[in-house]
Amino acid sequence: MGSYRHQALSDGKRELVAVLELKSQKGPSFGNNINNRTEEVLGSAYDLWTAYREGAFRTSPSPWLGYMLLLEDCEGSRRSVRNNEPHFEVFPEFKGASYIERYRQTCLRLVRERVYSEVCYLLAKEEDRAKPRNYSEPDEILSGYRFLRSLCSHLSNFYEIA
Repeated sequence: MGSYRHQALSDGKRELVAVLELKSQKGPSFGNNINNRTEEVLGSAYDLWTAYREGAFRTSPSPWLGYMLLLEDCEGSRRSVRNNEPHFEVFPEFKGASYIERYRQTCLRLVRERVYSEVCYLLAKEEDRAKPRNYSEPDEILSGYRFLRSLCSHLSNFYEIA
C-alpha cells in the first residue's frame, strides 16, 4: 500500500539521529507482496548502515532506525500458506504459517539481529476503521508502546521531550 520515511535532524546541527520506515499492506496479494516488503526493509536498512559506516552523515551519532508495519487483518492474511520446498526445507516456524505469522517472524528477526533498533507490527481490520484503537498487536516485543518508548529515549539525548 504505502511507504513513508522521515529523518530527524538534531538542533540544526545537521546530524541524522533517527530514521523511520513506515509500510502498510492490504490484500489481496499477500503472497506477491511479502517477499517485496522483506527485500525493501532489508535493503533500506543495509543502505543506511552502509552510508553511516562510510561517513555519509559526517559527525552524526549512531542513528535510531525504526520500522513500522501495518498489515490488514483479514481471511487472506490469516490463511495458512502452502510451502514449496523443492531443494531445502522451510524453517519449522514458517511451515503452514499464515502471512500474519510470517511477517511476525520477519519483524522479530529484524530486531533480534539488530537490523533495526525497534520494529512495530500492527494488524487492522478494514471493517474496524472507524473504531477507536482499531488495531491489534500480535507480539509484545513488536508493540507500539515499546517502539515509541525506545524512540523517545533515543531522541531525549538530542532534544528536550516534555
